[in-house]
Formats: sequence, C-alpha cells, structure tokens
Amino acid sequence: MNEQKILANRYRLTEQIGMGGMAIVYRAVDLRTGHNVAVKVLRPEFNEDREFIGRFQREAEAASKMTHHNIVNLLDVGMDGDNRYLVMEYVEGKTLKEVIQERGKLSAPLACQITIRILSALEHAHRNGIVHRDIKPQNILVHADGHIKVADFGIARIADSATLTKGDNVMGSVHYFSPEQARGGGATAASDIYSTGVVLYEMLTGRVPFDGDNPVAVAMQHLHNAPAPIQSIAPDVPPAVIRVCMKAMEKNPAARYQSAREMATDLRAALEERGERMNVPEPEAEIKQPKPQVASGERTVSSTGSRHKVTDEKGNGKLRILLIALGTIAVAGLMIFGTVTIFRQVFNTRTVPDLVGMELSEAQVELTRNNLKYSVSYVTNDTYSKGIVYMQNPSADSPAHVDDCVILMVSDGPSAFSMPNVINMSATDATALLESRGMRVTRDREASSDVAVDYVMRQFPAAEEMVTVDTPVTLTISGGVTVIPNLVGQTLQEAEISLLNQNLTLHPALKYVDTGISELHGTVAAQMPDADTRVAQNTAVTLTIYQHRENSKIISFTAPESEQQQVIRFAVQASGSTVEIDSRTVTLGADDSREIQYTLVIPDDRTYSVFVYINDVLNSQQVINQTEGAGNT
Repeated sequence: MNEQKILANRYRLTEQIGMGGMAIVYRAVDLRTGHNVAVKVLRPEFNEDREFIGRFQREAEAASKMTHHNIVNLLDVGMDGDNRYLVMEYVEGKTLKEVIQERGKLSAPLACQITIRILSALEHAHRNGIVHRDIKPQNILVHADGHIKVADFGIARIADSATLTKGDNVMGSVHYFSPEQARGGGATAASDIYSTGVVLYEMLTGRVPFDGDNPVAVAMQHLHNAPAPIQSIAPDVPPAVIRVCMKAMEKNPAARYQSAREMATDLRAALEERGERMNVPEPEAEIKQPKPQVASGERTVSSTGSRHKVTDEKGNGKLRILLIALGTIAVAGLMIFGTVTIFRQVFNTRTVPDLVGMELSEAQVELTRNNLKYSVSYVTNDTYSKGIVYMQNPSADSPAHVDDCVILMVSDGPSAFSMPNVINMSATDATALLESRGMRVTRDREASSDVAVDYVMRQFPAAEEMVTVDTPVTLTISGGVTVIPNLVGQTLQEAEISLLNQNLTLHPALKYVDTGISELHGTVAAQMPDADTRVAQNTAVTLTIYQHRENSKIISFTAPESEQQQVIRFAVQASGSTVEIDSRTVTLGADDSREIQYTLVIPDDRTYSVFVYINDVLNSQQVINQTEGAGNT
C-alpha cells in the first residue's frame, strides 16, 4: 500500500512506521479530526489466509475490550476493499527500554510511578479477561508528556477462551517471561505480575535480573535461580520497594501478588514510608469510551508482536505424541520454547523472524533460538536509534534452514552535520529550522537590552560544531528588560495591574501569611524578585499576601459515587482573571467519603470562582466573595 493513500475515505497514510510478519503499520491523519493515528494494515498476501485473518481479528477483539488511559487504545476497525485495518492511538515518545538505556538506573520514585501505571493498565486488562503475556520495557511507551502507555497486545489471549489450555505456550521475550511460561505452560494474570516485577527490577538496577548466552540459559535461571540482590546494585532503593519487587518475582505464582491492584497498593505504601522524599500519585481513573464492534473469529490465534508465529491447534495432539517419542533424546531445556519451536527443530526448517526494529542483542538471541547464523553491518541512519536493526536479508517470514545466514543492517546512529548559526534569528524561525532537521530544542529566556525581544541571544551547541539529530539544543531567547515595581502594601488587584503595566505576570502560586490586623488583609506582604530588580519581560513574580482568618470561607463539595478512583481539583480565579490564586487536589478511592471541605481565604472584595474538576473534566463552578457564601452554578 502506497503512502499518502486515503483509507476508507478517512485516514490519509503519511508514512510507514513499522512492519511485522502479519501487518504493516503507518502513521496517518484522521481527516475527520485532524489527529495523528497509527493504522495497522494486514499484509495483502494474508487477505485470504484464514489463520492470519483470525489472528488479526483476535488482536482487534482483545483491544476492543479495553479502553484505559494507560493502554494504547483501539479507535476503529474496518475493511477498505481487500484491506483489513485497525486504527490505534498514535503515541509520540520513546519506549521504556530506550529510557533505561539512556538513563541507566531510574530513581525508586520514578520506577514506582511507572510501575503503578503499568499495573493500572494490567488491572483493567485482567478484569476484562485479557492476559498480556509479553510485558517488557519495549512494550511500554513513554509519551513525550510523561504519560505511560502499555502497547502490543498482539500475543494477548482472552482468558476465558476455550483454546487457552494448559499446554498452550506462546513465547514472550525470554528476559521477562515467567517460570510457568519457561516450563511451557499457559500464561495467566500472575505471569503478567512476574514480568512487571522483572521490569521494575530492571528500572531500579539498570539491568535485567537474568542473562545468558542463549535463551535456554536465561529461561533456566527464571526457573531455578534467585536474581542478584537489588541492594547490592542500587543501595539507595528503599527496602520496602525491594520487598514488593521480590514478591512479584516469586517462582510460585501462588506466592506472588494475586492482582495488579494488590501490587500497586503495596508499592504506594512502600513509597509512603519515605513520603518526605517520594511523592507518588494514585493512578488516574479509567476513561470510559465506546468500544468498537469486532467480529469474533472461530479460532484463537496469537502473535508475538514483531515476531509472529502461529500455533496450529489441530497439530497439538500429534506434537504431544512426537514429544513423548523424543523424550529420551530431546534436551529437556529446549521444551520451554513450546511445541512450535520443537516442531521446527525436529524437521530442520523454520521461517526467518521479523528483526527490523529490534535491538541487535535481541535480534541475535532470536536468530540463535532459530539456529540461524548472522552477519552484522553498521551504517549511519537518521531514522533508527543506534544499535537497532533497520534492514534484514532474507526478509521476515522467508523460509530458512539450520545454519542459514541472515544479514543484519544495524543503525550506527544518525549522521553528523554542522550546527547552524541561529543567533539573532527570531525564536520561532530558529526553532523551526532546527526541528526541521530532527533536533529537539529547549528554550529559556533572559533579560537583555541589547537583543530584540524574542530573538536568539545564545545557542548551545555553538555554530559549526558537529552534531546529530540526537544532540539536545538550548536556545537563550531575549526577553527584553523591565524593572520589578514595589508591590508591598498594594492590594492583590492593584499588584496585578502594576505587573501588567511593566510587562510582568503574576505567579499563580500565591503565598499567605497570617495577620491579626484586619486592615492588612489582602495586601502584599512580600514579593520575589525584589523591587527594582532588572528582569526579562513576562517574568512571573511571586507574592506573599496578608490573610485575616475572619475573611476565610468554607468550600464544600460532594463528589459523585464511583467505583473508580477520582482526582478532585479545585481551581480559584478572580472574576475577569485567568490566574489561579489557589489550587487544591484531593484523591478519593472507591470507599472514601464523598464529602470534601477546605478553607479558602478571600484576599479582597472581588468575586471569585471556584472551578471543580473530576479527573481533569470540569464538573461544577461555585461563585464566592467576602460577604456572601458559595453558590453553585
């Protein structure tokens, strides 16, 4: 399918962003909304293949059961001519694996925040009867704004499906799969808990708990070995967090956490023991949305994301007989790779796995597991990160025999070029120029009477230095210059006007200090920066306001009943102003009281609006002033 094709008169395909054994993934624009989406199109050669159509439908069916803010959501399912397609949420960002590679060990608070969000997604999936079966950092997407999304339910199984039997075994990634998967058994929700524990271990230590020369060696360690103690690698990790991680990684599923919610609860409790240093919010409540209607297939077929395999159910009986016959000569460790792998090894044939997009080490493990040799060539590439396979020969799903050689083209990182000179360019033009070359730009402002406002004063790296698209760029932008006025003694409203006249802004986080003198109520007690300080225009000034408690009001709110967690936020603004002078957040669990009260100090005689948001959606508004109580609108 050509790029720029319009699918179903709605989705304009703009570029190919991924390719697997089953489908091709495009970035596209939804012409109805203007939003970027990811469109997964079944390969044309499989349009008449009932097995692959069934697998494609199963992925859609699994995705349609789940709508959650920590899961890459399914938006649409359909056919356009012979093209079967899924439309998924497009996530701009990095994988958690890339984050770990860039940063090494993550701090305990950050690792726990990410894990809690993974568990929130899994809790939703498990409640809907879905087991992910391949939780690993490569399948955790970190959005550019910090949100966490669990991706690739491509090998997920619906737990109540009649085809999910004890002998069913689909390979996940060997470094993260559970002991029961290593034995060749079926994956359960407890298997996802184990894999999440492995991901948490890797975030805390910067390395996987078990590694080896081949997949068999790694799998045997999952079965029999204890991981290296976390405290020996990362001594600053709190013991309570370590206990949670180790419980999740128990060899016996019955000894692990019995639900994702239970593990998340213990993680939050572990952080609260060190609350003065670690502050982890509760996971956000689920967002309910209409689910696409997906026709169920007659067979249950699974795929392994970028490494696609098909398990033939009709062949299971024959394979069991074959395994029994080979029992005295087969190497026991090979059985952990499931009936499909044994079948291919016995008959000395296999298909080439899809390696594009993998890290080289992953591709090497996959080829070794398939008894294939490989050669590696490194070439600069501006699209794929260093160490990622971007081309292979033979291509995925080509037939191969033992010891055949697969050529891997691996990115050696982006090509270098000379840093442009953007000094004295407008901030907008300079940023556009650098971003057009794929660079990430950070801008800060500084007072200057020599350079025009909103023009570049300095740049880093300097002009003509050799850089790549991965090099971070910082531009210092002229904010012009202005002088901070003396605001002490003014009312809040007078101070806002004084700041506006000097091209300055009021910092939304007002501070308060008590006073016993009612006449001082609402006037400025202190300011930062101090008066007469030269600063850039649009600098935010922080004010400390005198408050007299007799001018306080009680804000009351009754939250609606909900079985899900709710985050209630109160935002206070003066009439005619967009500046929030106060903001409070309360998190309610399903069993918490719905009644909320807090004390709000009214700094002057203006009318104020108290906006109440539930999970970032405006719920109600209360109007309040010094002489009257709150009234709902």
